[in-house]
Amino acid sequence: MQAKKNRTFLWMVVPAFVLFFAFHTFPVLQGIFFSFTDYKGYGSWDFTGFKNYFNFFSDTRALDAYGFTFKFAIISTILVNIISIMMALGLHANIKFRRTLRATYFIPYILSVLIVSYIFRFIFTHVLPGVGKALNIEVLSTNILGNPDLAWIGIVILAVWQATAFNTLLYLAGLSTIDQQVYEAASIDGASPWQTFWKVTFPLIAPFFTINMVVAMKNFLMAFDQIIGLTGGGPGTSTESIALLIYTGGLGGGQFAYQSANAVIYFIVIVAISVLQLRILERREVK
Repeated sequence: MQAKKNRTFLWMVVPAFVLFFAFHTFPVLQGIFFSFTDYKGYGSWDFTGFKNYFNFFSDTRALDAYGFTFKFAIISTILVNIISIMMALGLHANIKFRRTLRATYFIPYILSVLIVSYIFRFIFTHVLPGVGKALNIEVLSTNILGNPDLAWIGIVILAVWQATAFNTLLYLAGLSTIDQQVYEAASIDGASPWQTFWKVTFPLIAPFFTINMVVAMKNFLMAFDQIIGLTGGGPGTSTESIALLIYTGGLGGGQFAYQSANAVIYFIVIVAISVLQLRILERREVK
């Protein structure tokens, strides 16, 4: 009977394993293989060894894309966690409308990133400049998406707005695990609101902070849809992320092998950053 049950579970797992291998693992292995060739995405190819990897470090466009992506990811991760913690504290304190507000704040997360990006592009291109001119506010009177020095701000605003919902729910889950008696003890000891947060609340939700920091950084490093919808990587290449560069160069620029090497490096960088974050933040949890 047990053997029959085990076979049943096995046949339930096999289809999922086959699909995962066919649509995830095999393409990854194929990309790693082609990163050692001169394959353009069509026609014949030859092995070139580590040539694509060596060329990467002298490619200013790729290095600029990494610089923009890191700047965008770091700023967005910091902002989304600060805003999420503040919103979670506000929602946790508001017992009467907690469920309604929680559902309302989660709406941005379930919307299509690409559709929201087009809406935000319309706002930045037409609505805000119109408001700025009407109120005679010079900062808002121009389309920031058309400015190479300011376009990244629009992407950060969109990314943070949409990512805040998920992070807020995680922080709410963390706050719900804290015993109210801890707050009562802090109040008896005369702790101020800031001392209560920094010495009591934040240490107790540290595991949730770790999860949010790692997940947010990983997601922002892989930014693609927001940039496609808002700027397309422009003006010029000022907002070109690593993912966008790999996509445009690999599928439309005849650089399939070279961008495959870029993708391998990109994967290693993301894994290294995630592991480093976990090591540092988990060490803080112990303290």
